Amino acid sequence: MQPTTQPDNPNSALSEIVSRAALERMIPYTPGKPIWEVKDEYGLERIVKLASNENPYGASPKALEAIREQLSELNRYPDDRSRRLVKALAGHYELEETNFIVTNGGDEFIKLLSEAYLEKGDEVIVPSPTFSEYEFGALLMDSEIVKVPLREGYRYSIEDILSRVGERTKLVYLCTPNNPTGTYLPRNELQELLDRLPRNVLVVLDAAYHHFASADDYSNGMEFIKAGYPVVVLQTFSKIYGLAGIRVGFGAASEEIIQAILRVKEPFNVNALAQAAAVAALDDREFVERTRALNAQGRKQLYEGFERLSIPYVESMGNFVLADLGERTEFVYEELLKRGVITRPGRGWGLPNCLRISVGTEEENKLFLEQLDVIAVTNGIDFKRL
Repeated sequence: MQPTTQPDNPNSALSEIVSRAALERMIPYTPGKPIWEVKDEYGLERIVKLASNENPYGASPKALEAIREQLSELNRYPDDRSRRLVKALAGHYELEETNFIVTNGGDEFIKLLSEAYLEKGDEVIVPSPTFSEYEFGALLMDSEIVKVPLREGYRYSIEDILSRVGERTKLVYLCTPNNPTGTYLPRNELQELLDRLPRNVLVVLDAAYHHFASADDYSNGMEFIKAGYPVVVLQTFSKIYGLAGIRVGFGAASEEIIQAILRVKEPFNVNALAQAAAVAALDDREFVERTRALNAQGRKQLYEGFERLSIPYVESMGNFVLADLGERTEFVYEELLKRGVITRPGRGWGLPNCLRISVGTEEENKLFLEQLDVIAVTNGIDFKRL
């Protein structure tokens, strides 16, 4: 059946299609530069990527073997609830299977949580600076962002957070260790915050980097779920397990909260390879402990290098370090790219004088520090005076 009238320009009707007003406030996520792009742009063969907080030692060997074994079953749909992984998570964290939901990376969990709990006009408290996807999920649902700046040294202040809680507050995000600063909220302060918050406010504790935290008073939040607090814990297999390329994460919370989130989850959201790999990786304690130990050594290597160059940095509980290179940061970032070293500039977090450097292998860290020194000497940059 043909339309009764035809526009002069068949494409002109597109201009009358209006997207949601919320999209005008949303800024797409900007990932770190991929290796291939830097290779093509600068004609380089070797690239050291220290931009995306990936595991420089590869993926869990047990996970890789599980993927190989799963390949012959790719003609079948994956389990829509990732039941084997849910069961493994319940055993690993000593919770019930009803306390978990598996998602396509941590990003999907944030989106699902937003869809399940946020209404137009609700308020979402986020620390600043922090991971940008919390804002994305809130803005998607026409909710309002309430930013609470971190204090000196990028420390959390529970008093600052509590002072911003109002009648419309629905979610409070706590990234601990925090991306991009590497700082964390100590257990006793987290306990006090939970005790003082209204019970209708849901705390979302993003513990994506918890495996790297070495502080004695750090908590990944699971203990507070067991104690019955309104807490959701977000974790991912992208970091210490080395599975960033296949996207698998999970959320843990009370059964009531998990059931609400499941109502907005798409079926088959996590592919079969990711499910199999995550189950195997969860049991790969040798790989996890080795990565944790090497990351601690790598952080120390970066600290010592920054101290030699008189570059201020933040002690980190993650697999990355935030360094303050002063007003020449953007220039240094571009110069590092030309030399095949990819880091993450801080401008997206409102930190134009900072670079976030992922902890690489000993050789990668050494190369980065050497190139940083060469750039400083060649261009007359005295970090001590910046």
